[in-house]
Amino acid sequence: MTFTFRPVDPLKDAELLHSWVTHPKAAYWMMQDARLEDVEREYMKIAADEHHHACLGLRDGEPVFLMEKYDPAHRELVGLYEPEPGDVGMHFLVPATDRPVPGFTRSVITAVMAHLFEDPATARVVVEPDLSNKAVHVLNEAVGFIAEREIRKPEKRALLSFCTREQFERAVHA
Repeated sequence: MTFTFRPVDPLKDAELLHSWVTHPKAAYWMMQDARLEDVEREYMKIAADEHHHACLGLRDGEPVFLMEKYDPAHRELVGLYEPEPGDVGMHFLVPATDRPVPGFTRSVITAVMAHLFEDPATARVVVEPDLSNKAVHVLNEAVGFIAEREIRKPEKRALLSFCTREQFERAVHA
């Protein structure tokens, strides 16, 4: 599957994002009770933040997933681990669907990782999914992430995991 990426337009995309992040299957995004205005505000905040960026993943021009990348030295993980030069934090969301396509989410995370590693400055991708989100742990492992340790964030217990460019290449070309 081929995907393209474009920056989130906080006002234009808010309705779509709202439907995605408030769906029960998106519980790990912790926005279940968000109003449309809350989603607009959150993505306007991200759009204005030099250390946090949100993109929509497109398939045939249609938005099919959300990706956020952030600088873990300035957002999300400040004080929870020692960032290294070239670290990039990442979140992704594949919205719930009535017609799941086998292998789609794995294709998405593979495309997200390839996109992040297109930047030669990216040496390692860092993730901190909820400890109980077993499905994403399996996906992360499939693209080369190695879990380091459990961390405590204000909103959750998380599994701090890392994936270098080499680990990603080995995992997807194995």
